[in-house]
Amino acid sequence: MNLDIDLAKVKEQLLDIGYYRLGFYWHHFEIDDNHNFEEDTRFSDVIALYYLDVDLRRILLKYINRIESSFRTKVVYYVSNKFKNYPAWFADDNIVNDKFINSTPFKTSMLFRVYNKEFIKNNKALSKHHQNNPDHTYAPAWKTLEFFTFGVLLNLFKNIKDDQIKKKVSESLGVLNYNKFENLMSTVVLIRNICSHGDVLYDFKTPRGLSVVPGINFVGSDRNSLNACIKVIAYILGNISENRKKDFLNDIRILFDLNSDNKVIKRIITEKIKYS
Repeated sequence: MNLDIDLAKVKEQLLDIGYYRLGFYWHHFEIDDNHNFEEDTRFSDVIALYYLDVDLRRILLKYINRIESSFRTKVVYYVSNKFKNYPAWFADDNIVNDKFINSTPFKTSMLFRVYNKEFIKNNKALSKHHQNNPDHTYAPAWKTLEFFTFGVLLNLFKNIKDDQIKKKVSESLGVLNYNKFENLMSTVVLIRNICSHGDVLYDFKTPRGLSVVPGINFVGSDRNSLNACIKVIAYILGNISENRKKDFLNDIRILFDLNSDNKVIKRIITEKIKYS
């Protein structure tokens, strides 16, 4: 590797980022199992790739949070309004599949793992509710679901028995078929988790192909790349706010434009991320 900056700066960056973490990025430049690098690989290119990933995670997380908030609101609104006599409907096996609610001898349910003493203690609104209502096993959905993670919320949505409600939620976010909606949202949740935990993002590929829906123009047969996921996020955002969609796509474009002066990084953007 060509250490094209002074050694003091290299030491500073290694101490800041960490040798092991930075290894996830210089792995892209290695040509064999002995960790030899491509000819003319520069340390500054590895650093540039690392910071591209950092900035990309920041942008994606910002806009995925908007999707999560809208999705959460719609689930609470549509289900709670239909089942007004069941404020804690997420724990009612007439409304939600039993596998979400109740544990078996061989498996602990999602609800049991999430809604526990620690969960109540860590969320002031729930803690206050249970102090005021000691006979309640659960707080109402409009309080509780605010503190479910995106992944738990999507899991709950998948287990709602009323297909018409699921259809209403998915249609409100631009997808007519709720099974396809679940496919797309599962990937959005996965990307959100990658961003939240600081995992490597630039070479992300979906475990399975993204569902084809009208309005999302995938490039050719590509339904697995990070760029395909960016298209999905933009589409869902557009059904929440057209301005937020424009802001999102503009932020992505600016980031990639700023990094395109570096030919190595530009090639990663076009060939790995598949953005054009």
